[in-house]
Amino acid sequence: MSRARQPPLVTGISPNEGISWTKVTIRGENLGTGPTDLIGLTICGHNCLLTAEWMSASKIVCRVGQAKNDKGDIIVTTKSGGKGTSTVSFKLLKPEKIGILDQSAVWVDEMNYYDMRTDRNKGIPPLSLRPANPLGIEIDKGRFPQKDLESLFPGMSADFTSENFSAAWYLIENHSTTSFDQLKTAVVNLKKQANKKNEGSLAYVKGGLSTFFEAQDALSAIHQKLEADGTEKVEGSMTQKLENVLNRASNTADTLFQEVLGRKDKADSTRNALNVLQRFKFLFNLPLNIERNIQKGDYDVVINDYEKAKSLFGKTEVQVFKKYYAEVETRIEALRELLLDKLLETPSTLHDQKRYIRYLSDLHAPGDPAWQCIGAQHQWILQLMHNCKESYHAISCQLMCKIILTFGFFPLCPGNALLHSPMLDLDSDVRPSPIGHLSQTASLKRGSSFQSGRDDAWRYKAPQQVVFVEKLTKLVVSQLPNFWKLWVSYVNGSLFSETAEKSGQMERSKKNARQRQNDFKKMIQEVMHSLVKLIRGALLPFSLREGELRQYGGWEMKSELSGQWLTHVIQTVRLSSESLTALEIPNDMLQIIQDLILDLRVRCIIVTLQHTAEDIKRLAEKEDWVVDNEGLTSLPSQFEQCIIHSLQSLKTVLDCKPGEASVFQQQKTQEDVCQLSIGIMQGFIDCLEQLSTKPDGDIDTSHLSVDVSSPDLFGSIHEESSLSSEQRLLIALSNCRYLERHTFLNIAEHFEKHGFQGVDKITQVSMESLKELDQRLFEMYIEFKADPIVGSLEPGIYAGYFDWKDCLVPTGVRNYLKEALVNIIAVHAEVFTISKDLVPRVMSRVVEAVSEELSRLMQCVSSFSKNGALQAKLEICALRDTVAIYLTPESKSSFKQALEALPQLSSGTDRKLLEELLNKFKSSMHLQLTCFQASSSAMMKT
Repeated sequence: MSRARQPPLVTGISPNEGISWTKVTIRGENLGTGPTDLIGLTICGHNCLLTAEWMSASKIVCRVGQAKNDKGDIIVTTKSGGKGTSTVSFKLLKPEKIGILDQSAVWVDEMNYYDMRTDRNKGIPPLSLRPANPLGIEIDKGRFPQKDLESLFPGMSADFTSENFSAAWYLIENHSTTSFDQLKTAVVNLKKQANKKNEGSLAYVKGGLSTFFEAQDALSAIHQKLEADGTEKVEGSMTQKLENVLNRASNTADTLFQEVLGRKDKADSTRNALNVLQRFKFLFNLPLNIERNIQKGDYDVVINDYEKAKSLFGKTEVQVFKKYYAEVETRIEALRELLLDKLLETPSTLHDQKRYIRYLSDLHAPGDPAWQCIGAQHQWILQLMHNCKESYHAISCQLMCKIILTFGFFPLCPGNALLHSPMLDLDSDVRPSPIGHLSQTASLKRGSSFQSGRDDAWRYKAPQQVVFVEKLTKLVVSQLPNFWKLWVSYVNGSLFSETAEKSGQMERSKKNARQRQNDFKKMIQEVMHSLVKLIRGALLPFSLREGELRQYGGWEMKSELSGQWLTHVIQTVRLSSESLTALEIPNDMLQIIQDLILDLRVRCIIVTLQHTAEDIKRLAEKEDWVVDNEGLTSLPSQFEQCIIHSLQSLKTVLDCKPGEASVFQQQKTQEDVCQLSIGIMQGFIDCLEQLSTKPDGDIDTSHLSVDVSSPDLFGSIHEESSLSSEQRLLIALSNCRYLERHTFLNIAEHFEKHGFQGVDKITQVSMESLKELDQRLFEMYIEFKADPIVGSLEPGIYAGYFDWKDCLVPTGVRNYLKEALVNIIAVHAEVFTISKDLVPRVMSRVVEAVSEELSRLMQCVSSFSKNGALQAKLEICALRDTVAIYLTPESKSSFKQALEALPQLSSGTDRKLLEELLNKFKSSMHLQLTCFQASSSAMMKT
């Protein structure tokens, strides 16, 4: 694990030499972040951590211990930086013993010494009076190395007051050059000192002999006087006098020494009180120190001092200690309340929460602060979510009021389009800045966009629901990870110790966590349910019950969002789900979010298909009737591109992310999508029928907005208004033929590519509907073109009172047939101009109609003369031979029936005349009949 800080570095120490227990100041870099971060301090190999006082990251004060090495490094070790190094060293000096009568440059305190274990002074009795030179001769220090003497006399000492005193070591060290005679003198001096100690008590008695003799003389005189009197009266009187004398002496002594003794008692009392204050100053100063450290935020110092005071004075029976310890407990209780308030305060970082929980645990706070913090965080997250909804509701109300004040009413535009219109300039304090803009591409590159070229710069502001969902999910994703990590720390016990130092607290924490697992699971589920229901209330209000709708809905300005906005919302919710899954939250707790995503995906598909169906209906107004080389307009291509773009916009919605179910897993969804897809195809078919059967003025534009139905959008249509109805029918037939052979099949492939179900049904129903339209349009065109030609046959045949029974010898094909052929050629030319591929189909049906009518007319004739039969056969054969490439079984049958109704030509002269007249007809109308030649047909088929 990488450390956040550099290792400690000691760059200076003051003083840099001294004896044991010398107070030194250490300076350097990265010496720790606080008292608790300092875990090791050695000087010359001796551990000085007990006396260390951390001042700052560059300064530490401590006392040097009793080290074995005379010189060494200063090593500082911290939690954050590890073991450090030193660029300086400390030299440890041997202390010199200073007698109480020796001169010294410093004050030697014989009454107290510093106890490093308890960090306080202890009183000791004064040192015994001893001479500095016990031998009484001149001391001559030798130059023997101290280490050599220590190795020569292991475990011994040259200090004559030590229990391990070595006389040899003392002589070598102090009298190595002293002569033997001087040593003899030293022996004599030692003997004298020993005799002085023995004579001390006797001398004390000698000094008081005079007083003793005076008292003895007084007692003897009193005794002699008693004997002289010989009576009890005298004895009693003398005894009384003696007592009086003694009392007066005692009173006089008390009077003389009362002031001195009083000052002595007061001094002793003061000295004792000062000793107590000095010895227990830690306790007496602790309440004030606690207050100061709390104000500075040094809670670790307060806790350490409290633990120390509790271990020393928690069970004391001394009243003054009890009183001060009670003050400490009062301040610690106030600290517990302060830390608990800070713990439950929101917002708060996870680091601070863990810190406060550890403090409360170290202070033995009642209850379970960690669980209280988890509960407070849970309620805070829920409150934030509901506050987010209420804030956007307030914005919506302000926006509605501004619209009403601006327009005098609330416009009921479809989908509340006015609310999303960029022309409505709202103040920044009413509506928040949008999360993004969706550009609208021109023409049919977007299914729902039918604006003019200026749409390239069109920008829509995000609806309130989308902004709300984005902010709501961001709020949950930012708050829930810390909430979850707090619970994980609570479960594994790392809230109390990350180094397994407080096993008891960790075990209690784990036990409490096991008991509260279900409660925490309910908290997570409540947050997830609130998140999902708030999103449903904004986007899918119909999926909530009535009671839930009142609590989580209430979007007064809600409108049906477009598929593009729903796709954006789905992406936002997906990212939120991925972030929560990364926290290792159990999948069963997040399943409700997956259900929401599935419902949003289904709704997005439904809305997109519905909008696409509406866009398809508007394609009628986009038809420009400009035909290409294949007889097609841009309408089929626009239709196909509209479908493809719509499906491409659904690609991310249809794709399943990890953990998501297929959007088509429900049968109802499959059926709804299938019906909408069929509706889209049927809508375009209706669009074709509307274009081919209704004049321009009858085109329905009620479903278009003002901009869409503006004259500039219909300019291309009105410019081509010269097209006849028959031409429009032909163009529609050509488009239908292309749709059947290419477009519908391509769309079916795209449906299958995007995973749509029931594609065969969609294709089948659409094809059937398209074929029905094609047949209707074809019949209408044939009716327009064939009926005039068929209707002109009978009047032409009998023009000029022609009679089949009484007619002249034929001289050629009559004009009615030529006119009929010219009309058929006109139909051929019209169809050929629009679409070459339609010529065989149209011409075959026209020929069938003409042949059928001619057969009927021939069969209606009662009888033919010879010339009449020849004339009829000439005209029937001329027509049949001319349109031979367009003959069908039906037309062939009609021509056969017509010829069978005629008498047979018996003579070869008639047959020869018939052949000559046919050749003459074909020769005279060779140019007109070119379109009926086989080469033209072959060209058309290619």
